[in-house]
Amino acid sequence: MASDRINLLVLEGDGIGPEITQATVDVLRHVDGLFGLGLAFTSGDIGFTSLKTDGTTFTKRVLEAARAADGIVLGPVSHNVYPPVSEGGLNPSGELRKTLDLFANIRPSRTRDGVEAPSRKAFDLVVVRENTEGFYADRSMFMGPGEFMPTPDVALAIRKITRHASLRIAREAFDLAMTRRRKVCVVHKANVLRLSDGLFLEATRDIAKAYPDVEVEEQLVDAMAALLVRDASRYDVIVTTNMYGDILSDEAAELAGGLGLGASLNAGEHHGLAQAAHGSAPTLAGLDTANPAALIGSAAMLLIWLAARTGRPECADAGRAMELALDRTIANPATRTGDLGGALGTKAFTQALIGEIRRV
Repeated sequence: MASDRINLLVLEGDGIGPEITQATVDVLRHVDGLFGLGLAFTSGDIGFTSLKTDGTTFTKRVLEAARAADGIVLGPVSHNVYPPVSEGGLNPSGELRKTLDLFANIRPSRTRDGVEAPSRKAFDLVVVRENTEGFYADRSMFMGPGEFMPTPDVALAIRKITRHASLRIAREAFDLAMTRRRKVCVVHKANVLRLSDGLFLEATRDIAKAYPDVEVEEQLVDAMAALLVRDASRYDVIVTTNMYGDILSDEAAELAGGLGLGASLNAGEHHGLAQAAHGSAPTLAGLDTANPAALIGSAAMLLIWLAARTGRPECADAGRAMELALDRTIANPATRTGDLGGALGTKAFTQALIGEIRRV
């Protein structure tokens, strides 16, 4: 990366994707001017737009642009209604996670002032989710899908857990815990999945030995789902495998006030990708009603990640300013979007947020 430029690839996606990615770019352009980040934006087509023009939802051209970028902003995609892979229906999110080795999916959840939340107590936790293997059919095999049907009446799925992936996601979680409250909860189901979850649990215990200052707890995934409902404030960093992390992070987001606030970062050794935890909400597309907070929060996480890897502290300053302004904007009933009980649309919320950043 040139010392004075940070190249961001923006992929709008489907449904509300174009609206919330434009809102996110507007905010990024604003902090670029305030903090002198030197952001440069390029864009690429994915999803149904790409399928129409190129016959595939994810082209090699976009993949190469992602490889060359310093960071990626990915809008939500409607991959559940794409055609089969044989007809061009690739999942852009899954493809990027696999090919760029974005092994850590970091999903923070916390209650916020002024936002109604099902949780009875305030909490602030992060789910650190392994992102490249597990039960996800597009990530569990070298070639071909991890699901198959030997007969029309039998469907099988293969789950892959490796020591390498388990060690590195555990290390990511413990490193993060050292910057927070120094508590890690390891979530597994090794009482039943003795080999695969047993390997994951063994790897996390090995990593824990190098972090004597971190308090470690282990929980079965079914118990963990209940314990989060009972008292999410007990937890700081939760580390787990792919599918468990996907489910538990959505649960935590709902307990904090809804998936509309669910920021998320997909990170590897060399690439970072901002992606909201929620879906593409096609019924809201084009109505200027979608809440862009989750993707904007994800972009803030990306800036902070870039700061650590490029030695550019101004990126972290900008990311933290975005997060603080999000808190303040959401806390004010007059500047909330409809899903949070307010009256603002996507564009008006974005302008209110930009105004708040100027006051941070």
